[in-house]
Amino acid sequence: MGQALFTRILERGYMTQDDFPRNRSDRVTEQDDNTVAPTFPDLKELPPELALGILSHLGATDLCLASCVWNELADDEVLWESMCRNTWQYVSIYWDKTTMLTWKQIYLLLDEGSLTFNADASMGMAYFFKNGLLKDSPVDIAKFFHSTRQLSNKQVRIYLEERLLISRALRVQTLLLAVLSCRPYVLDYLLNMQSYEREFLPNALRKLFARIEAPSDRGSYLATLLQKFSKRFCQCNPQTGLQTDDVFVLCYSLILLSVDLFCPHVKNKMSKREFIRNVRGAIPNSNDDLAGHLYDNIYLVGHIAPGDRL
Repeated sequence: MGQALFTRILERGYMTQDDFPRNRSDRVTEQDDNTVAPTFPDLKELPPELALGILSHLGATDLCLASCVWNELADDEVLWESMCRNTWQYVSIYWDKTTMLTWKQIYLLLDEGSLTFNADASMGMAYFFKNGLLKDSPVDIAKFFHSTRQLSNKQVRIYLEERLLISRALRVQTLLLAVLSCRPYVLDYLLNMQSYEREFLPNALRKLFARIEAPSDRGSYLATLLQKFSKRFCQCNPQTGLQTDDVFVLCYSLILLSVDLFCPHVKNKMSKREFIRNVRGAIPNSNDDLAGHLYDNIYLVGHIAPGDRL
């Protein structure tokens, strides 16, 4: 197993054979054709910082295999903490001083939870809560979603949609209204973590849908998402002079325009003049030059949502 890891490290270019100090335990095997087969030195005989530096280049699977040979080195807390924080930047358990779990155990639980989430969002979140990895609070959940790329964008969208529907259902119960009024949706926190400063509106929309998957329909979830996005966009760009309602209307106009221009089933494409006229009718005192630049961006750059979902 040590020889296999040595070969993998050399093949990936992390180190060369000359980087390893030679000692009495090194052996070479003389072949009939006088070639020399390198052997992997025992990491226990190397300085700890060098041994850990070598192992830090391995992924979780290889590190688990290495622990079969170099248990203490490969199970080092520093290695596994680094892997956890590089893969999931924010998880509630990182700040839990009472946990008895090692960093390796935390990594394996997070990995299992992420795989479960990517198959079923509700089951995945239940797994995170049950194992004490994540607090069931909107801000912690939003930070968790924002800080990792391990979660499926589709399942994140499904979870946000379900959370929104549950929150709306609970709001009809007057006894819970006071409690829920001070508990924003996860979506609110998630959007507040996005920065759209000095972003052109179509590009900001693309950035939004690259992080939060666009729904496949234009129902209430899309309306809520665009309302919150419009508010956040105006907060990041007060110099534009646009109001939240204006941005909301422009977002819908851009979505409809991108569908019109790039849907193969639409034969009569909307012209730039028609788009400017429609915007002028929807937004009083609108800027025709701005509407023209918006049209040009969609025409030249492409669809608002990845995969033409909208």
